[in-house]
Amino acid sequence: MKQTSKAILIAVASLILCTACAAKKEKPKAKLPVPVKVALALQKDVPIQVKAIGNIEAFTSVAIKSQVSGQIARVHFQEGSDVRQGDLLISIDPEPFRATLSQCEAALVRDQAQAKFAREQASRYQGLLKDGIVTRDQCDLLESTAASLAATVAADRATAKSARIQLGYCSIRSPVSGRTGTLALHPGNLVKANDLPIVTVNQVSPIYATFSVPEKLLAQVKRAIAAKELKIVALIPNEPGSTEVGSVSFLDSSVNAATGTIKLKGVFANSSRKLWPGQFSDVVMTLGLRKNAVIVPTNAIQTGQQGQFVYVVKPDRSVEMRPVTLAEADGADTVIEKGLAQGETIVVDGQLRLSPGAFVDTGDRKPAVGKQS
Repeated sequence: MKQTSKAILIAVASLILCTACAAKKEKPKAKLPVPVKVALALQKDVPIQVKAIGNIEAFTSVAIKSQVSGQIARVHFQEGSDVRQGDLLISIDPEPFRATLSQCEAALVRDQAQAKFAREQASRYQGLLKDGIVTRDQCDLLESTAASLAATVAADRATAKSARIQLGYCSIRSPVSGRTGTLALHPGNLVKANDLPIVTVNQVSPIYATFSVPEKLLAQVKRAIAAKELKIVALIPNEPGSTEVGSVSFLDSSVNAATGTIKLKGVFANSSRKLWPGQFSDVVMTLGLRKNAVIVPTNAIQTGQQGQFVYVVKPDRSVEMRPVTLAEADGADTVIEKGLAQGETIVVDGQLRLSPGAFVDTGDRKPAVGKQS
């Protein structure tokens, strides 16, 4: 029994020694390359653009009020319809004003006749005064009466002109071409002079977009305006790819101290009427052109504890974590201000499985070329 146990122990020990030797001889397995997608850092001219949210405003907004008190006789437009400058919008009952004008014209005719008679009398008395038939006082009295009646005629003319103007106010015409809003008062209603607006007319072609940009861009904006290089585009809401091209028409005279921004206005022809007052629209302002900029696909940019970086593929197919400084985004691409050179290969997909020094498999021996334009 003792010999048997001893033999078993020797066999177990030998097995353990053999296993240990085999473990020492077994080499560690090499890590497989990580499959990724890559692109090249390209160099091209990129527009320097700023995006802001613009508030669409009517080019001109006019609240139509009555300049005389009276009853609305007729409305000559439909709510929400287009009108042209000079179109008749509303008629106020003109009869009371016609009666007043007739009274004024009658008074003018009467006073003109009296003034004519007074002038003739004064002229005759001048001749009689020379012959000594009448006194100087009688002659002066008639001349004074003629002058007074002449002044009365002038006042009558002014009164008749005022009455004619008041009659003209009974026909309310559109001062601008535009689109009418809601009608506040309908035929039969009484209106007071310069009271509440009856309707509002908004000029929507052309149209304004008001937006603000950070004050740090003020110098660039002023230079672009001076060089006549500043261009703006409004993106039509809910219509991808549809835009309206315009120009900057207003730069505010001061910076808003509360927000640190400065207000601008862009004017757009809006011939298609796709921009509407009260809407909010993205406005893209082009300040110039960044020449020979290095760009990469935006999805290549990663963010770590030290900031933003990209994985650069070296000639031996290993990757390096390269910190980069970003300038701005250009659609699906991002402009790199510092950290990359043209032609370097970067990883655009599969970064989650990478670490510095890891080897990659791009699927072919040549990296895919990034988007060019």
